[in-house]
Amino acid sequence: MIKEKRAFTVSGYGMLAVLLALQVLTIGMVVWSLVSQQFAAAALWALVTLLVVFCWHGLFMVAPNQGKILQLFGKYVGTEHTTGLRWTNPLVFKRTPISLRVRNFESGRLKVNDANGNPIEIATVVVWKVVDSAEAYFEVDDYESFVTIQSEAALRNVANEYPYDNHSEEALSLRGDPTSIAEKIRDQVQERLGRAGIQVIEARISHLAYAPEIAQAMLRKQQAGAILAARKLIVRGAVEMVTDAISTLAESHDLELDEERKANMVNNLMVVICGEQQVQPVINSGSLY
Repeated sequence: MIKEKRAFTVSGYGMLAVLLALQVLTIGMVVWSLVSQQFAAAALWALVTLLVVFCWHGLFMVAPNQGKILQLFGKYVGTEHTTGLRWTNPLVFKRTPISLRVRNFESGRLKVNDANGNPIEIATVVVWKVVDSAEAYFEVDDYESFVTIQSEAALRNVANEYPYDNHSEEALSLRGDPTSIAEKIRDQVQERLGRAGIQVIEARISHLAYAPEIAQAMLRKQQAGAILAARKLIVRGAVEMVTDAISTLAESHDLELDEERKANMVNNLMVVICGEQQVQPVINSGSLY
């Protein structure tokens, strides 16, 4: 692989002064030789003047957060990152600018299947920049298009590995764990773009939804799952409250209940705590026996 290296350049401001002085000197010598009728010297100084004019071609500008890729007869000779006016070998005709600024790419809404096989729509935003200009320019045909295609491929891969939603706390899901999923997307995109000299700064999901054809059905399923999970939590809490109530009556108030009365108390408390509607009290004026 072609790795970035520093190009041979010098300050363009110093070379500008040197070239100006040489240009004035050579033109003056040509004029003096012609006036003195020294035509051989005049021809020689004219050639030197042309050589100085050719050296002016070595000057070029580098903007902030930009690199200039230099090629000598097709061979890569280095990249210049120093901002300002620079000078290099005037035979280096090809000086390709490449941006080193931070850029972002937002994919289109991709239709893929999650880990459960449900069709979903997903999109991502990838923040990236070029860190190795030689790899970005020479190793891939078009590094911007490469970022687009590989980012979408990585997003599809991550979407296939995880379910859209999961009520289990241990398992990751696309909707329930956005931070962890974003890190996995960034890692996969970086793995694919590393060969192109690109650093992925951030990747996150920008759009996530069920596909339109199953959206209503999956919404009902999602609601049912959420209700079931909430019911489990409510019942678990109710059992703990009832157990605590019976224990408090026995320990703090010395109130011992037989098994039948305990069962009746548990039943009443569970109905009151877990019921969705307001409970109507019933006064028992008789005996349980």
